[in-house]
Amino acid sequence: MRKRRKYSKEFKEQAVARLSTSNESMKDIAFKLGINADNLRRWKSEVALKSKDAFPGNGKLSGTDAEIANLKKRLRDAEMERDILKKAVVIFSKH
Repeated sequence: MRKRRKYSKEFKEQAVARLSTSNESMKDIAFKLGINADNLRRWKSEVALKSKDAFPGNGKLSGTDAEIANLKKRLRDAEMERDILKKAVVIFSKH
């Protein structure tokens, strides 16, 4: 089994920049960099969609994704507290 290769954020950004500034084809640039053309295509589309938040890194979320994850966690915590209070009201109302 092949080991998965990891590329730094800088490498990805430079590869995409080279793609936009060079007259070479995507396939040629990918070959010269030693990567798959599909990776380069995916990196290009990711930069087009997210610009500076394109490559956050190992398990790190980009700005809005991190905020959404934080809000979901807070919602789960609030719902859990609400459920505990509901159970407490039922228990204390029986006595």
